[in-house]
Amino acid sequence: MPDRLTFPKPRRSSGLTLEACISQRRSVRGFCDRALDVNQIGLLLWAAQGVTADEGKRAAPSAGALYPLELYVAVGRVVDLSPGVYRYLPARHEMLPIQAGGRHEELVVAAGGQDWIATAPAIICIAAVFDRTTAKYGNRGRGYVYIEAGHAAQSLMLEAVTLGLATTMVGAFDDGEVKRILHLDGDETPLCLIPVGSP
Repeated sequence: MPDRLTFPKPRRSSGLTLEACISQRRSVRGFCDRALDVNQIGLLLWAAQGVTADEGKRAAPSAGALYPLELYVAVGRVVDLSPGVYRYLPARHEMLPIQAGGRHEELVVAAGGQDWIATAPAIICIAAVFDRTTAKYGNRGRGYVYIEAGHAAQSLMLEAVTLGLATTMVGAFDDGEVKRILHLDGDETPLCLIPVGSP
């Protein structure tokens, strides 16, 4: 596996209007046998948590600009990218390899046997460090983190539409198993899985 992968600078226009993306977005459970490319992965991650301003502001709004979310990618079939688990580094628009080898079948088991998940070339996990937000906002901050995760997921899903891809959100899984499979840090909690691929 490479030490890290730096993505090209994200495009700022796709030719599709926001209204078209909203109207075309559907939850898809099952994908055709077509690999993704690295640039598609980069754009999806950028849409969810990428830096969009010089002062470090990101694509999704965050209470207090505390950015509690962390993104992981379980890569199965991505051109020129080895199967494995990667972590997104928003400040540098890079992916850091965490573990070699495919994890799709393990994630299927962790998600209660939802076999269709394994058909996705990549599965993106949105995880959170709640303490980053609750340290300022107390227990109410937990709700802010969930709201932020929803913002990030929707942005990712709309970006998928611009790429001719499909997604859905998976919330039914064993937190501890997903954490183990994806090698999340001790203070990180998985909030959702987003399989992505060609419909």
